[in-house]
Amino acid sequence: MMKLNIKTFVRFFLFVAVVSGYAQKGKTATAQPVFKDGEAQVVDAFNNPETWIREDLWVETEFDTDGDGKLDRMHVDVTRPPQTETEGLKLPVVYITSPYFAGVASNDKKYFWDVKQELGATPKPHEHPEVQRRGERPIISSTQIDLWVPRGYVVVHSSSPGTGLSQGSPTVGGDNESLAPKAVIDWLNGRADGYKTPYGDEKVEAYWSTGKVGMTGTSYNGTLPIAAATTGVDGLEAIIPVAPNTSYYHYYRSNGLVRSPGGYLGEDIDVLYDFIHSGDESKRAYGNKTVRDTEMKNGQDRVTGDYNKFWEGRDYLNEMKPFKAALFMSHGFNDWNVMPEHSYRIFKAAKDKGLPVKIYYHQNGHGGPPPFSMMNKWFTKYLHGKDNGIENGPEAWIVRERDDRQKPTPYEAYPNPDAAPVTLSLSPGAPGHGGLGIDKQSSGKKETLVDNYSFDGSTLAKAEYSDHRLLYVSEPLKEDIHISGIPEITVKMASSKPAANLSVWLVSLPWNEGRNTKITDNIITRGWADPQNYKSIKKSIPLKPGKFYEVTFKLQPDDQVIPKGQQLGLMIFSSDREYTLWPQPGTELTIDLEGTQLTLPVVGGTEQLKKALK
Repeated sequence: MMKLNIKTFVRFFLFVAVVSGYAQKGKTATAQPVFKDGEAQVVDAFNNPETWIREDLWVETEFDTDGDGKLDRMHVDVTRPPQTETEGLKLPVVYITSPYFAGVASNDKKYFWDVKQELGATPKPHEHPEVQRRGERPIISSTQIDLWVPRGYVVVHSSSPGTGLSQGSPTVGGDNESLAPKAVIDWLNGRADGYKTPYGDEKVEAYWSTGKVGMTGTSYNGTLPIAAATTGVDGLEAIIPVAPNTSYYHYYRSNGLVRSPGGYLGEDIDVLYDFIHSGDESKRAYGNKTVRDTEMKNGQDRVTGDYNKFWEGRDYLNEMKPFKAALFMSHGFNDWNVMPEHSYRIFKAAKDKGLPVKIYYHQNGHGGPPPFSMMNKWFTKYLHGKDNGIENGPEAWIVRERDDRQKPTPYEAYPNPDAAPVTLSLSPGAPGHGGLGIDKQSSGKKETLVDNYSFDGSTLAKAEYSDHRLLYVSEPLKEDIHISGIPEITVKMASSKPAANLSVWLVSLPWNEGRNTKITDNIITRGWADPQNYKSIKKSIPLKPGKFYEVTFKLQPDDQVIPKGQQLGLMIFSSDREYTLWPQPGTELTIDLEGTQLTLPVVGGTEQLKKALK
């Protein structure tokens, strides 16, 4: 005898109500999204959490990454207004996907790589933790639900492959992390199968979906909307990534140098794999063997730091051809974890494709979405189809140094169209302060620093005298100067050893400390490079001790007003205690001042900087 479960009975009863009620009277749904000033408004009928329908299911993908011979299924939860059931209302979807929903591993340093090693040496192995899952709860996350469901959206969450109740294995930027959200979007459009259970055959349909999907999220959760968009999946109309990691090479390496993300010294891609691997315990050994201990071990290369096929396959800039979603990017200029270059490179590529784009930059650190009103208008435009003009007007919105993050200043574009490159040259002064100015120097002078990771960057920048850095300082500014864009530096240098770290900070001096210090007060921007990669990030060439090489690389993007009275300071040093490997102190770097120059993008160009330095 067939059994009728409670959920089926309720759905059947509600269906009968719809047919005998609204359908018989020829009415459409009485509760509808409401819009004002181009934004979706809270609708009372949608705003009672007690009536929201919450369900979880599993969407089948096109890959098998846990080795069980079956296509992996992603765990999905749905939260929607009751009218999607009782009145046949169809709504667009705000979708968030993440590897973090079921918990993560310990951050104990024994699970990180030991950075105290010689450059080019084989690193010592580290321990691998196991994630203890936070229970098998039916609802994955409540993120974004309270914002969007009352405004006429369905909110969907999913766990990434190999995390939580999703099947498969994490790959940290591999193809399955793009194809997993694609499968969910395909399901929302009726092109993929969803099931009530992880291994069962009873299907679930997204009959309440209009098929239009927007994605958002921060950090890894902001990376995955970009990953999904690179598949070109139909139905993904708009994304709002916040502080996304768009290249795992740029996250764990810098111009050929092994470099940690800020705050996580010794982290690398295999450490992140362990950190998120919260999936089925019985399937973890397969992923550990095939992904972490084979693909990652053979590809990540902590010996040279070179760019290779492994890293190339985890760089979303290489996958932009199918990308067609409207992009609203968000990042902080002082994010030293996922650095601001990550957003700019994808924003620029999307802009070059002619896609609708906006970028919001604030002056703080990691995270920080655009003002909600702007996000609301972006999704209202592309998911509800309301002509609110959000795609027009200023392309860039930048929070000025001491402004409220909710009140960004509009600009025609980023970088500022009025910015022009200005070349600054160096004059000698070691071990104290040398000079930094517009006039070309032809002194032929060379100055030497001694590497010592014991001193962090801020200590070196504040020091009046130090043998462990070279510091070149401008005259005090007579006027504010506005830097907007991507600075570039060429360092002509020689090393006493075949390998050396090279670190560069651009700072504002005098250094400010105390309770009223702002994140923008001291460090303007910075960058790192491996001199062995002076020709290409794909190939390390050991340095001949004493021979001079020209190393050219970009610093991190910035848009900052440096106030009058301050001085620009260019600091060149070797090992950066908070970011690089820690070789034995003593390597000497000799800088040819005449062959070294900094190019700054200054609003108003050379004339404006001359006025400020007169």
